[in-house]
Amino acid sequence: MLPTLFPLARPLLHALDAETAHGLTIRALSLLPRRAPPADDPRLAVTVLGRRFPNPVGLAAGFDKGAEVPDALLSLGFGFVEVGGVVPRPQPGNPRPRVFRLPADGAVINRFGLNSAGLDAVRARLEARRGRPGIVGVNIGANKDSSDRLADYVACTRALAGLVDVITVNVSSPNTPGLRDLQGEAFLDDLLARVVEARDGAGAPRPAAILLKIAPDIGLDALDAMTATAKRRGLDGLVVSNTTVARPASLTETATAREAGGLSGRPLFGPSTRLLAETFLRVGPDLPLVGVGGVDSADAAWAKLRAGARLVQLYSALVYAGPGLVGTIKRGLLAHMQREGVTDLAAVVGRDAAELAKAA
Repeated sequence: MLPTLFPLARPLLHALDAETAHGLTIRALSLLPRRAPPADDPRLAVTVLGRRFPNPVGLAAGFDKGAEVPDALLSLGFGFVEVGGVVPRPQPGNPRPRVFRLPADGAVINRFGLNSAGLDAVRARLEARRGRPGIVGVNIGANKDSSDRLADYVACTRALAGLVDVITVNVSSPNTPGLRDLQGEAFLDDLLARVVEARDGAGAPRPAAILLKIAPDIGLDALDAMTATAKRRGLDGLVVSNTTVARPASLTETATAREAGGLSGRPLFGPSTRLLAETFLRVGPDLPLVGVGGVDSADAAWAKLRAGARLVQLYSALVYAGPGLVGTIKRGLLAHMQREGVTDLAAVVGRDAAELAKAA
């Protein structure tokens, strides 16, 4: 029902500030009766991270921060949903306003600052859905005022490793002071070692896969170090990429573009896809990649696969296109497969990474 209603609701939602509109959307989703996700064409299935994903199109972290509506979101047709970011203790994040639409650019700027209901609340909600179908991941971070940020990640991992399919270690949010410092080689090595140890020690019968989410603003030397550390510490994959602090000259909404925070949406597609391709060239097919940034069409999703992604995620495009975009992308991927005579998406992964890494 929601995909058909969105064209009518969009003008009303966009008349409100972005955060209020988002809160109403979460509320509406929470009121939907529980229903099974629609069946997907088996050609879209992806087996990766020890799971069989019904399709490769996932919802990125930040939409359902408190794990309030993961099942409602899965029912919209996503192949997987990532909730969070979650931090150990509840924190309000940055003052409002803290999220801004750039409609002419198909973009969003946010500086939420990892506002979170806290680990206990999120754990209780995930515990309540234990046993339900659907692949759910969680994005974890550290409290802004934490005296031991590494311990924060360990606490989240230990508490959630048996309740989700994937844990994404977020060290790349631009809105928590000092968080991106954890991308440094020494910090990252210690962090990932402790997170993997916490996951393994949680005793879950089917432990979560551990992914690392990286920033699009890093240089290639830093990427070399991060990918080497991820492989050395036995991570299950990488998420490429988070929002950017850059402001491309191509932006039309120049006044709003001056707002501080991470930029997402269409302007992020180019740099995040180039970084994705560079990452694939370093890790090859053995370390799965999730492509994020500017996915607003089947063509964009297909490009992420060609650059090296096994799975893709979107969020900002929903602000403008609504939930019907999920089905549109899946139908478009099947059309791409038909045109190219591909029966398995794995055949496309990384095919054009070398070319896309050089794209201007």
